[in-house]
Amino acid sequence: MLALERRELIKTKLSSDGNVVVAELAREFGVTEETIRRDLDKLEQEGHARKTYGGAVRSDSAQFDLPYRIRSQTNVESKRQMATLAAKLVPDGATIAVDSSSSAAFVVRALQQKLSLSIITNSIGMLTELAGKTGWNILSTGGSLKGNGLALVGRQAERMVEGYHVEIAILSCRGLDASMGFMDSNEPDAEIKRAFIRQADKTIFLVDSSKFDRRSFVTIAETERASVIVTNAKPSDEWFQKLLDCGVEVIF
Repeated sequence: MLALERRELIKTKLSSDGNVVVAELAREFGVTEETIRRDLDKLEQEGHARKTYGGAVRSDSAQFDLPYRIRSQTNVESKRQMATLAAKLVPDGATIAVDSSSSAAFVVRALQQKLSLSIITNSIGMLTELAGKTGWNILSTGGSLKGNGLALVGRQAERMVEGYHVEIAILSCRGLDASMGFMDSNEPDAEIKRAFIRQADKTIFLVDSSKFDRRSFVTIAETERASVIVTNAKPSDEWFQKLLDCGVEVIF
């Protein structure tokens, strides 16, 4: 069997099971564990897997973060659809807070024709993109660098956010669970998002359809803390009713 064929079969197993174990794959394919580790290295580089001790998990597992570079290149069409809808909710002259998610970055790109925006963000990638933008007031939170996410986090970043008031916070999440609300994969990202929510009059959450009924590691906020959820497809009837009961507007 060619290495390419073997990696395709591993991808299929990751898709169906969510995880793989090196020793089991080595026995299944009749190769060494080192060969399987090289396969997983390649799949991780391509954004299909996230290596763990003794194996790997599917790259979209809600407990793990992919590098920003890879996230920005996945689900592009869904992110563009949500960005177009979310941008319509931001008027000229608005003050907004934007998190470090790749989904929020698509929204900022969709806002390029807006006039006199003031943006606070903890995204290094977004700050780099906006470096040449004129007519906007762009503020960085500062803070500690979370390298693979190109994000600034920590207490210093939160203190900076606490000194401002914004009209709109634009955020993403790793999952939306009926009982636990909006969720993320780690506490530092969740904390800066909570700070944005506290300082905003209105909070827009970008939630693509794959994130409904998905749990991650830590709760960002209860579902009712959102003002609007923007998604790329109509939620199920159960979710639509729950969001209506929570007073959350849904745009899709």
